[in-house]
Amino acid sequence: MDDLDRRLINRLQLGLPLVRHPWQVLAEELGSTSAQLLDRLHELLEDGLLTRFGPMFDVERLGGAFTLAALAVPEERFDAVAELLETLPEVAHNYRREHAWNMWFVLGCANEQAVHDTLQRIEATTGLAVLNLPKEETYHVGLYFPV
Repeated sequence: MDDLDRRLINRLQLGLPLVRHPWQVLAEELGSTSAQLLDRLHELLEDGLLTRFGPMFDVERLGGAFTLAALAVPEERFDAVAELLETLPEVAHNYRREHAWNMWFVLGCANEQAVHDTLQRIEATTGLAVLNLPKEETYHVGLYFPV
């Protein structure tokens, strides 16, 4: 990672400019070209330095539903269960936690019934009980991690 990569990552955390050609604006800010910035972004994603780049949607405002859920997965099954969850289009992401409930994931579905059905399908497929933790209140946390 060089200085341009760092500046690009730091700038992207603030969002894209809401203009017709956002990459051109970023290129001017960062002293680069839009093509070079897009190439760098793709390289950072391919190398795994960035795991995701894209918009964040408020699923509920769009008429959908989501929930945070967890599984207590035996260590010897952890990778297999993680791979299973990654195949489900409803699973936005999953991650390991150092806790009895060691696999956490977020579901985004068309409606509450679909959330319920997907959680039941995960229980039936894995044989593991799912801890469902639906949102009670919304908070906006503006995270920024300078690189």
